[in-house]
Amino acid sequence: MTRRTVLIILWLVCLIMPGLSRAEPQPSTPSISQSPPSQLVGAPVIVADETLFFLYDKLGPFTPQERAQAVSDRVARLTKDPFTRIYPVTAIDRETTSELVYGDMVVMTVTDRDALPTGKPRGQIAKDYAENIQTALAKSREQISLRTLIIDTALALLDTAILILILVFFHKTFPKIYTKLNEWRGTVIRPVKIQRVELLSADRIATVLTGIVKAIKIITVLVLFYVYLTTVLSIFPWTRGISAALLGAVVSTFQVIGQAFATYMPNFVSIVVIIVVTRYVIKLISLLFTGIGRGAIRFEGFHQEWAAPTYKIVRFLVIVFGAIAIFPYIPGSQSEGFRGISVFLGLLISLGSAAAIGNIIAGVVLTYMRAFRVGDRVKIADTNGDVMEKTLLVTRIRTIKNVDVTIPNAMVLGSHLINFSSVAREQGLILHTSVTIGYDAPWRTVHALLISAARATAHILPNPEPFVLQTSLDDFYVTYEINAYTDQPHKMANIYAELHQNIQDKFNEAGVEIMSPHYGQIRDGNQTTIPEQYLPKTYQAPSFRVGPLGALLAAVKDPGIQKEEPKP
Repeated sequence: MTRRTVLIILWLVCLIMPGLSRAEPQPSTPSISQSPPSQLVGAPVIVADETLFFLYDKLGPFTPQERAQAVSDRVARLTKDPFTRIYPVTAIDRETTSELVYGDMVVMTVTDRDALPTGKPRGQIAKDYAENIQTALAKSREQISLRTLIIDTALALLDTAILILILVFFHKTFPKIYTKLNEWRGTVIRPVKIQRVELLSADRIATVLTGIVKAIKIITVLVLFYVYLTTVLSIFPWTRGISAALLGAVVSTFQVIGQAFATYMPNFVSIVVIIVVTRYVIKLISLLFTGIGRGAIRFEGFHQEWAAPTYKIVRFLVIVFGAIAIFPYIPGSQSEGFRGISVFLGLLISLGSAAAIGNIIAGVVLTYMRAFRVGDRVKIADTNGDVMEKTLLVTRIRTIKNVDVTIPNAMVLGSHLINFSSVAREQGLILHTSVTIGYDAPWRTVHALLISAARATAHILPNPEPFVLQTSLDDFYVTYEINAYTDQPHKMANIYAELHQNIQDKFNEAGVEIMSPHYGQIRDGNQTTIPEQYLPKTYQAPSFRVGPLGALLAAVKDPGIQKEEPKP
C-alpha cells in the first residue's frame, strides 16, 4: 500500500506541475504607447504632439535621439503633405533588422535592441510601430478632408472680409481726422508760448499731430496684415508650419532687438548726453558770434565780417569732436569689420575730396584776407561783376550782363583779384580813359575840354577834382588820359559810356578833332572830321591851292624862304 500510494502521488504531481507552470501569471510588458521602464532610456518618436513609440538602439553613428528625430521629421512631412498618395505602412523582416516601408520610402529600421525592452519579438514590434504610423497618417488625412477644407476656406474668407472692412474703415476715418486737425488750428490747437515768446506755432503742432496720426495708421495697417497672414496660414494644415515659423521669426527678431537695446542702453544714454551737450555748446557759440556780427561784442583785431564764417568753422569743429566722442559708444564700433569700413570710407573721402578740401582751405584764407566782401565790384581773372555769395567752397559773381559765374575758391586764391569797391567807399575810385589829339591842338585846351566832359558826367565826384595826364607823344598825335573820381563802382559801365559821350560833345563843340584812330587825309578840297552841327553855317570845305612852280621849287631848295600864303 505504501509503495503504490507513493507512486500514485508522484504520478499526480507530474500531471499537475505543467498546469501550474502554465497558470503562473506572466510578467506584464509595457504597451508601445507608454513610456519605457525607468531603468531604460529611450528616445520618443513624436508626431503632432503625440508619442508613437520609443527607440533604444544606436544604429551606426546615429544615437537613439537622432534616429527618433529623423523618424519624427519623416512622418511629419508625410502627414503635412495633402497630395501624398495613400500607401499602407508595411513591416519587412530582414536577417538582423526589420524595415517599415511606405511606398518606395523606408520610414525607419527596427533592431533587436529596440524590441528588447518591450519583451516582444522584433517582428511583432515592427508591426506595432507600422500600425501606429498608419494611424497617425490616417488622422492627418481626416484633418484635410473635403469638409475640413471647406470649413478652413470659409474661415480664411471670413478673415479676408474682416481685413477689408477694417481697411475701408481706416480709408474713410483717417482723412476725417486729418481734416479735423487742420480745422482745429488756432482754436483747439493753440501755440505754445512762454510769456510773449512763441515756442511752437499752432501750424507746427497741427502738422506734427497729423504726422503722428499718419504713422499710427501705417503701423496699424502693417500689424493687421501680419496678423491676417499668420492667421490664414495657421488655418490650413500644410501651412501651419509656415505660420509658426513666421511668428517665431518676428518674435525672435523683437527679442534680439530688445536684448540689444537693453545691452546698449548705457551707451545710448551716453550718446544722448553727448548730443545734448554738443547742441547747447553750439547754441552758446552762436550767441557769441551773433553778438560779434551785430557789433555788440568787440575784440581787438577781429572784424565783424569774420563772425559768420568763423562761427561755421567753429561749429564744424565742435560737431567733429562730438562725433569722435560718440564713436566708441556706437554698437559694433569696436569690431574689425566696422573699423575696416571706416578706414575704407576715410580713404575714399581723402582721395576723392582733395579738390574740395583745397577749396575749403582757400575759402578760409580768403575770409581772413578780407580781399572782398559780399556786394563788392571785383574782377577775378577775366570775370568782372559783383560778389553775390561767398562760401567755404565757391564764390559767386554776377556780371553786368546778369550772368552768375561760380568760381572755386582755389581758383580765386590762385589768380589776381581786383576790388573796385574797397577804397571807393572812403577815397573814391578813379575812372580813366584815353583820347589821342593832334599836335595842332593846344594841350591846355585839350585839358580843359576833358575836365569839362568829366564834370558833366553823372556820379563823378567834384572833389577831388578830375585831372589829366599826357601819357605819350606818338608819331601823329598826343595821348591824353582823363582821370575822375566816383563813389559808385557798381555803375562803372554807365559812367564810362556817359563820359565818352561828353568827351565827343565837348571836343566837337570846340572844333578839336579827335585823332583816334589816326588816319591820313588830303585836307585841300576835303571837309574836316568835325560833325556839321558843330561847324559854323558859313563853313565851306577849302579848295585846292595852286601856286607858281618856281616859288615851290625855291621853297624846296631853301626851306628858310617865307612861304607866301596863296589866295584862294
